[in-house]
Amino acid sequence: MSVVFDGTPPMQTSHPHPPQGALSAQELSQEIKSFISGVDSVQGRKLSVREHARCAVRLLRSVPACRGAVLEHLRGVYDEHVSAFLHHLETEGDGGAGVSSNLEDIIQEVHGVLSEFIRLHPRAWAPLVSAWAVDLLGQLSSKHAGRRAAPHSSSLNQLLQLWMSCAATRSLMEAYSQCLAAMLAWCPEACVDALLDTSVQHSPHFDWVVAHIGSAFPGTIISRVLACGLKDFCSHGSKDLPLAPAGGGDKGSRVPKIGSVVGILGHLAAHHSDSIRKELLRMFQESLSPSGPLSPSSSASSWESSPQLRRSAVPFLLQLAALSPTLLGAVSAELVELLRPPVLLQLQALLLGLSREELENMLGLAVHLISQSPTGGARVLRFLADTATPASVIISGPTPSPLDGIREACDRLLQMLLLHLHKLVYNRSDGSEGMGPSHHAASSAQPQRVIPFLEELQAHVGELCAETLRLERKRHLWLHQLLCLLSVYGGPSVATEALCQLLTQARNPEELALAWQLHTPLSACLPGLIPAAVGRCVAQIHTHTLGPRQLRQLLLNLAAAVQSQDEERRGAGPAARASVAVQVGGAVSGHLHDFCPLLLHGDPAAVLQQLVEGALHKGNAELFGGRIADMAGDTPLSPSLTPDLGASLLDTNCRFGTAVNFSGSVWSVFHAGVIGKGLKVRAAKPPHDPAAVVQNIQTLLAVTVQCCSSSTLNGGTNGSQRHPNSDPDEPPPPINAEAAKVVAMTLVENICPDVANGELSWPPEEHARTTVERDIHIRRCFEAHPVLFPLLQVVAAGRPALCYCSAVLRGLLATLLAHWEASREALATDSPWHLRASCLLVSCMGEGQLLPPVLGNVHEAFPYLTPFEVRLLLLALWEYMRGNGPMPQKFVFSPDKGLFCRDFWRDGDVARYVAPIHSVLHKNIDRLGHLCWRFQL
Repeated sequence: MSVVFDGTPPMQTSHPHPPQGALSAQELSQEIKSFISGVDSVQGRKLSVREHARCAVRLLRSVPACRGAVLEHLRGVYDEHVSAFLHHLETEGDGGAGVSSNLEDIIQEVHGVLSEFIRLHPRAWAPLVSAWAVDLLGQLSSKHAGRRAAPHSSSLNQLLQLWMSCAATRSLMEAYSQCLAAMLAWCPEACVDALLDTSVQHSPHFDWVVAHIGSAFPGTIISRVLACGLKDFCSHGSKDLPLAPAGGGDKGSRVPKIGSVVGILGHLAAHHSDSIRKELLRMFQESLSPSGPLSPSSSASSWESSPQLRRSAVPFLLQLAALSPTLLGAVSAELVELLRPPVLLQLQALLLGLSREELENMLGLAVHLISQSPTGGARVLRFLADTATPASVIISGPTPSPLDGIREACDRLLQMLLLHLHKLVYNRSDGSEGMGPSHHAASSAQPQRVIPFLEELQAHVGELCAETLRLERKRHLWLHQLLCLLSVYGGPSVATEALCQLLTQARNPEELALAWQLHTPLSACLPGLIPAAVGRCVAQIHTHTLGPRQLRQLLLNLAAAVQSQDEERRGAGPAARASVAVQVGGAVSGHLHDFCPLLLHGDPAAVLQQLVEGALHKGNAELFGGRIADMAGDTPLSPSLTPDLGASLLDTNCRFGTAVNFSGSVWSVFHAGVIGKGLKVRAAKPPHDPAAVVQNIQTLLAVTVQCCSSSTLNGGTNGSQRHPNSDPDEPPPPINAEAAKVVAMTLVENICPDVANGELSWPPEEHARTTVERDIHIRRCFEAHPVLFPLLQVVAAGRPALCYCSAVLRGLLATLLAHWEASREALATDSPWHLRASCLLVSCMGEGQLLPPVLGNVHEAFPYLTPFEVRLLLLALWEYMRGNGPMPQKFVFSPDKGLFCRDFWRDGDVARYVAPIHSVLHKNIDRLGHLCWRFQL
C-alpha cells in the first residue's frame, strides 16, 4: 500500500456530504484490489485499459488518499489516448480511432472529478494537480515530438492547434489553468516556477504550453519568463553571443533557455505586444537604476536584487531582440525615446563594468540590430547622428550635452553601422563579392537579401538629402555615405530620386557639389543616372510640386551644372566635372520643349530680373560689348607677349598725379604696374562686330522697356500697354515705377552686392576715401559693360526708381571726381570714356529728377571745359546731393502726366549750388555763350 499512501497527510473528503451511489466497505476493498492487481477481483479476468482507468476514477472519487497512485496510473491512460490520437492522424483514420473514442469519456470523467476537487478545496488539490498536469504535459510533448503528425517545435501555433484538439492534452491544460488561477492569489511564484522548470527540462517541445498559459495570464507569465531567461543567460555567460536571428542555425546551442523565451514571447506578441513591450522596457530601466530597497511585490529571489543579473540585463535584451524581429520591432521605436542624456549616463556607467570583449560583442550586436530593425530606422539614425555630432562652440537648448565618451561611442557605432551596411549592400547575393555593371543582371536570377533598415529609409530620401545639404561637420559626411548605400540598394529609382532632390534643394556651389559626389560612385553600377534625374526634375515641373523659389533654384542649379564644363570646382577634377556637365547639357537639351514654356512667365518682374542678370552674365557680356576680365580687375598679358615700351616708373607716377591722397595705407594704391614695363596691360580679345553689339543693345532695351511699360506690379495702374489701334506717333506709355525699381535693385545686386538697401543718402565728398575699393569696382563694372548706362537711363525714366541706385551713382561719381582731379590733360575731351561717363551720369540723374533742371544740364558744357572745371561742376552736384538726398518720399504722383514728379522748390534755394556753374560760364563765355540760357534759375 505504499503506492496508495505516499506520505501525504490524510485529507478531508472532497464532498461535504456522501456522494450518491457511494461504495460499501466490501465494494471499496474489491476496487482497491482490482486497481492494484489489474485483475477483476470478482470475475478473475484481466482489466482492459478502459476498465482499469474507470476503476481508478472510482477510487479517486471515494478514496482521496489514493490520489497519488491514481494520478500516476492515469499518466498511462493519457499517454495511450495521445498515441491513439496521433496514430489516427498519421493513418488518416485507418486504425486507432476506436481506442481514442473509448478513452475519451474516461478523460472527460477524470477532468470533471479533478475540476470539482480544485474548485472545492484549492489549497489541498491545486498544488498536486498542477504539478502532475504540467509534468505530464511535458512528458507527452517530448515523447511524441518526433511523430510524423507533430509539427516542428518552432511552430508554436501549429503545435498549439494540434495539442488543443487532443482531448487528453486539452484536459490537462484546462486543469493546470484552473490550478494556476486558484494559486495566483497565495503562491504565484511556486506555480510559475514549476511551469518554467518543466519548460527547461522539455524545451523546446513544451513551449506551446507556456505560450498558451501566457495568453491566459500574460502579466505573470511574461515577467517570470523574462526573469527565468535572464538567470539562465547569466549562468551560461554572455561572451559568446550568436548573431543569427531566430530560425537560422542552432539558436539554443550555447544559451539553451533563451531560444524558448524568444519562442514564448513571440507567440504572446500576437495579442499581448503592449504587455511585452512594457515589461522589456521596464527590465531595461530597472537594470540601469541604482540598487535600492525592493518593492513590496518583489521577493528575495527577484532578479532586481542581484547585481550580476542587473549587469547582464542589457546584453540579454539585446540578444532577445537579435533572435526575434518581432521583439525588436516592439521596443526599438520607444527605446530610442528613452535614451535621453541621463539614461545614457546610466548606461555608460553600467557598461564600464564589462570587459572589452563583451563591449565589442555588444557593439557588433547593436549594429546588427539596427540594420535589421523593421521600423523606426529613421528615428534611430537621427538619434545616432545627433548624439555623435561633435558639440559646437555654442550649445543651444536646455538639454545638457552628453559626455564625450558617449559621443565617441555613438560616433564609432555609426561608423560601424555604415561599414556593416556597405558589406550587406555589396554582398547581397551569394557569389557576388561586389557590385559592378552586371550586378542587376546577376541579381535577377538570385534572391536578394532584404535589409530592413534601408528598406524603411527609402521613404525618407528627401529628408536625408535636406539633412546632408546642411553641411554640418561630420554629420553630412555620414549621411552622404548613407545616401550612396541607399541608392545602390534601392536601385535606379532611389538613386534618381536622391540626385533629383539634391539638384532641387542645393542653394550654393558647395551644396551642389554633393550631387556630383553622389553621382561619381553610382555611375559605375547605375548608368544613365543623370538623364533619369533630369527627367524626374522635369516631372516635378509638370506636376507643379515645386514652389517658385524651388523652381528657380532648380533651373539655376542645372544652368550651373552645364556651365561648370569650363570650371574647376573643389572636390572633383576637371575631367569628371566636364563629363557631368556634358551629360547634364545633353539631358537638358532633350527637354527643351519642357523648359521653353518657363520663359513665357506671366510676372514681368521675373522676366526683368532675368534680362538684366543675363545681360551682365559673363557668358553673354561680349554680345553687348562687355569684357569679362574687367569685372574682377585688369588682366595683364604674359611677359612674352608684352612689348617693351621703355616706360618709366617716374613718368608713370607723375602722369597719374600727385593730388591723390595715399594717407590710408598702401592697399589704397590700385594703379600699380610692372616696374620698367608701365601699367598693367589689359588682355586683348577679338572685338565683336560694333553693328551687332548696337543691335543687341537696342533689342535688349526694347524688351526691357516693353516689360516696364506693360507691368502692373503690386497692382500699379500707372503703366498700361499701348492699345493696338492707337496712333503710332503718340509717345510711348510711361515706365512703370515698380518695374523700374526691379531693374534698379537687380543692377545694384549685380554691380555691388555688398551695398545695403538703405544706402540712399550721400555723405560728404571726403567720405569717398573710405570706400575706394568699392568705388573702383563699380567704375570697372561700367567700363566692362557698356549696356549699364542704357539700363540706367531706363531706370531714370521710371521715377523715383533711380533713388535705389544711389550707392552705385555715388561710387561712379567719386571715381570720376578722382580722375578729373588727377588729370593733367589740356581738355576734358582728351579722356573720352570719362567724359562720356560723366555726361551720361549727369543726364541720368537729371532725367530721374535727382537734380533740378539747372544742375541736370551741366553735362552739356563738359566737352568745352578742362578737367579741373569738370571737377568743379561735378563737385557742385555732389554738394547738392549731400544736402538734398535722393529719397523716394519726395516724389508725388501726377495723374495728368502719369508719372511721379518732384517739386524742387520745397528743397530750398538752389542758387548757392549754381554759383560755380556761373563762374565757369563767365570764364568761358566765348565758348559757352550759347548755353547760358540753360542755366537760368
